[in-house]
Amino acid sequence: MRHWLLTSTTYGTWLPGDARGSVTSVRDYRTTDGDRRVRVEHDRHGELWEAPIPKLAQCATAQMARSAVWLNAQHASLVTESFVATAAYRGWTLHASSVMANHFHVVASAPPDVRAEKLLRDFKAYASRALNQHAGSQGADLWWTRSGSRRPLWDVRALDRAVNYVLNQQKPLCVWNQPPENV
Repeated sequence: MRHWLLTSTTYGTWLPGDARGSVTSVRDYRTTDGDRRVRVEHDRHGELWEAPIPKLAQCATAQMARSAVWLNAQHASLVTESFVATAAYRGWTLHASSVMANHFHVVASAPPDVRAEKLLRDFKAYASRALNQHAGSQGADLWWTRSGSRRPLWDVRALDRAVNYVLNQQKPLCVWNQPPENV
């Protein structure tokens, strides 16, 4: 099994250029990029986020198809239930999840042939379906931002640290932890 820490934000709550910093696909050349002709995106673990880029944030805001999506406690409960159901249906292991007003974290394990993109896509799709069925549609495909973070967890220590990180989020609306075995 391969282990993953998956994260996604809700639509419109953390845009490129955000004042908090962001991971963007902006490919501007910088003097610190050296001799490279094409800038490498700084979106890997341990790399710094992009500094705030106010004009980029304004442009991203202007292009939004709808207002930002903020989750409430009912939404978070539906999302969490969908994560549990998705993992069970797919035969994956859900270790922990935490849903906040503007993002979620999931720690999950799946067979090596299952790509992280599929895990994240399926968790988000099933959560969207649950939200649309029970909380009312906020617009097709607009609960979540496109894609998200997919961090591999290479060993048990990394897995344990990720679970601890997810379970100890600030201001969670709903937290789920894998029940202990043989209790």
